[in-house]
Parts: sequence; structure tokens; C-alpha cells
Amino acid sequence: MAGVELTYAIPDIHGCADLLKLAVDRIMDHSRGRQARIVTLGDYVDRGPRSAEVLELIMNWPDRHPRLIVLKGNHEVMMLAACLGQAKHQWWMQNGGAQTLASYGLDPANPADLRRLPTAHLQFIAQLPRIHVDQQRIFVHAGVDPDQPLEAQSERTLLWKRYQPQFEQGHGQRHVVHGHDANPSGPLLTAGRTNLDCMAWKTGRLAIGIFDDARPGGPREILEIETSR
Repeated sequence: MAGVELTYAIPDIHGCADLLKLAVDRIMDHSRGRQARIVTLGDYVDRGPRSAEVLELIMNWPDRHPRLIVLKGNHEVMMLAACLGQAKHQWWMQNGGAQTLASYGLDPANPADLRRLPTAHLQFIAQLPRIHVDQQRIFVHAGVDPDQPLEAQSERTLLWKRYQPQFEQGHGQRHVVHGHDANPSGPLLTAGRTNLDCMAWKTGRLAIGIFDDARPGGPREILEIETSR
């Protein structure tokens, strides 16, 4: 298996720094001797207790780890919108922003504390890409419109889309790998798409998809990590 390229997809972390650390350790062990990359599918903040730490871990990614591709999620969009005054403070707080502010030692009840969030963190999430495409697959936070070319996909589709439950189509010949649509009994694996989001912040269960870069279709394996919640 030496030389085989593997892509590991990590879905919605939502402030669970403990799960992210365990995931990286498992991936490092699993990928030993192989070329590998990690794609994180967005939603690093909100709901869980340690959003600030999650962002720090991603922003200070060690060179010894596999290459990291960090995608944007809709919760990063909400965080930025609230901080830039483009959305109401309470909207973000009700969608998990209260836990994010608390992770920085700030007061969720005080809108003025939004101005105390680290500029470096906001700049980092602002520049994150919304999609990663390789020869076999499309990695995205929420989904893609199968009837539109990739260059025509809207941010709303990429970051907010929810597929119909029985929808199995990918995008052309490519398999779609996403999170966003949380399912505690997931992951959901179909012919054309893989939904990895198992609501880790609540269930304590994180599903990591492992994809063989030389082979089309869904994951060759799922790594599952569990902690008590």
C-alpha cells in the first residue's frame, strides 16, 4: 500500500477540540507510510465548548501532519456576519454562537464583545474556500446542485443545501463528500454522495471518511471516534 494517496474527510467539529485531536492522532496512525491529505468540511465553531481552541489548532497546523485543506461552513459565515454587523447578534447566539463567545472568555449577552474576537481568527475563516475538487470527488460543507456546473454553484448551495433523504446522486462522475445535515445515526453512504455529519458535538461520535485517490466512489473505510458527552 506504500505510495497510495489517501484523503481523510473530517466533518463538522463544532467546537469539539478533543475530537479533533483524537481524529488527527488516528489519521496519523492509520496513514503511516502513505501519502495523505486531510480535508475538513467546515463548521469548526458553535455549539461545542472549545471553538477558539479548534481554530487555533487548525491555524497552527504542524508540518509533520498530513497536508490540510480547510473548507468553510455555514457557521463560519454566521460568525463573520454577526461580527461584521451584517446579521443580528442574537441570531448567531441562538445558533451556537453563545458557546463560541464563551470559549474566548467573552460574554454572549454583550454584543459589544463581538469586537473583542481575535482579528486573526476572523481573517482566517473569511478567506477559507468553499469547495475542494479532485479527480474523483467533490468535498464541500453542505452540497452541490447536480444540474449546475461547479463554477456556477452559489455560496448558499455549497454551505446551506440539504439534500432530500433519498437523493443519491453525485455531480457528474464525481462522488460528493459533505457534512452539514446532521444525523446522529450516520454516516449516510449512497452511490453518489457521502454525508459524514453524525452530530459529533452532541453524540460524541465523529465519522472520518477515508477515500482512495486512485479509485472513484465512496469511502474505502470509515474511522469512528467516540467520546462521552
